[in-house]
Amino acid sequence: MNTKAESIKSIVREKYSVIALQDKLTNETSCCGVGGCADPAAATGTYNIMSDSYAALPGYNPDADLGLGCGLPTEFAQIRPGDTVLDLGSGAGNDCFVARAEAGDTGKVIGIDFTPAMIQLARQNADKLGFNNVEFRQGDIEELPVGDGSVDVVVSNCVLNLVPDKPKVFAEILRTLRPGGHFSISDVVLVGTLPDQLVASAEMYAGCVSGAIQMDEYLDIIRQAGFENVSIQKQKPILIPDHILLQYLTQDTLNDFKTAKTGLFSVTVFAKKPGVKKYSIAMSGKPKVKIGESPACSAPGCCD
Repeated sequence: MNTKAESIKSIVREKYSVIALQDKLTNETSCCGVGGCADPAAATGTYNIMSDSYAALPGYNPDADLGLGCGLPTEFAQIRPGDTVLDLGSGAGNDCFVARAEAGDTGKVIGIDFTPAMIQLARQNADKLGFNNVEFRQGDIEELPVGDGSVDVVVSNCVLNLVPDKPKVFAEILRTLRPGGHFSISDVVLVGTLPDQLVASAEMYAGCVSGAIQMDEYLDIIRQAGFENVSIQKQKPILIPDHILLQYLTQDTLNDFKTAKTGLFSVTVFAKKPGVKKYSIAMSGKPKVKIGESPACSAPGCCD
């Protein structure tokens, strides 16, 4: 691993160890949980920068929601009862618990996180909920501690932009998915060029901003990894308040940035591993679907 990549990973581990101990409001009103961004408006909760509300989703547990996401990938992930689901960058367990509500008692959910403090917090939350089919493993998502072809669905929320080697992560996702399996991933992407001051800021990297890459490049990496049916399930602009940007930019640079048609976006991306998914037989003895047959569905790209 090169020195720059090691430095980035060290920054991420350090920042997210602190975030694990912060309250949700602090995380929501900053940049992916990175501190020092709040102002009086943020303190009253009148905006949050990236996160969407999980409150209406089955399985949602407020104790596991640190407000760190930039989308709702689990809502779009087309999880079926009995599926094995893998969550990359699982944090305190929020997406894992929502995924469990979809996968049911016959399914399994595995959360992977780089930060020991997050793993400890997620395990505590799982213990409180009494779940025996949700587990959390500490690991690097560039080298997933998961077997080949062992999962049906991969989800991730605002994490891959923190990873130095994105092609390696998508290669690992492809490796761990069963043939015909798929992912739904929310992430931050860029259209245009960020100011050098933001790109150089370690804090804004950990805050999911300067680690963002061009949207077209992001989608090309997915295709080049070998995925098919690549599509954007949801897209929304991310509007970072001026008072945050002014911690890194001069007023003149900020003005140039805002008129340069540069945009940060949250995107939720779907893609499928080639092959036909072979559905197992549920514990009740009733097949979820005939072996080798794709399930009926109406979501775009679901059964392509």
